[in-house]
Amino acid sequence: MIDTIVFDLDGTLLNTLDDLMDSTNYALEKCGFAPRSYGEIRSFVGNGVRLLIERAVPQGTDKAQIDKCFEIFTKHYDKNMENKTRAYDGVEEMLQSVRARGYKTAVVSNKYDSAVKKLVKERFGKYIDLAVGESETVKKKPSPDGVWAALESLNSERCTAVYVGDSDVDFKTAKNSGLRFVGVTWGFRDRELLESLGADRIIDSPSQLIAAVESFA
Repeated sequence: MIDTIVFDLDGTLLNTLDDLMDSTNYALEKCGFAPRSYGEIRSFVGNGVRLLIERAVPQGTDKAQIDKCFEIFTKHYDKNMENKTRAYDGVEEMLQSVRARGYKTAVVSNKYDSAVKKLVKERFGKYIDLAVGESETVKKKPSPDGVWAALESLNSERCTAVYVGDSDVDFKTAKNSGLRFVGVTWGFRDRELLESLGADRIIDSPSQLIAAVESFA
């Protein structure tokens, strides 16, 4: 029986794309580069903000310029990460149901740790037991480090936990961690990708999560 649910953040609980795009394009402009479109930013996210910037700058940009752009991005995003970011419709109600049923909960994200902890505390502090982001001691997904750290803190076992996310990175994270995977279709990737990966369950609405989790033996 499942007793622990680990969530991705961006594209699963929160739609963070507009704020990520604004900070990315702010940094690109300051560095003299052309802005990126919404669709481009959407395709760049999922592997952490450092890689977002590496993908956003022009091909062939040297490391010093990437470092500068990343620093500008981080400073801007720290102050503007909640301007347009919002929970997806139905997510808060879903988390209320998860909490009411007594599941242990965590967020494991590729966003840097301080931003993950801030967003989760302010948006979902009543429902999420802990939040883990990328740091010097936690490798970014699809490494299992963050998930395993969360399970250890929650005193949970891999066999009784699931990972919920929207992307191929999340799928690989679940598999690398030894967890079953619930894919969500409302985020940054589509159902076709999740089906092609072989997600254990796929849901189209937050209201379907409890049934999906309870369907695991």
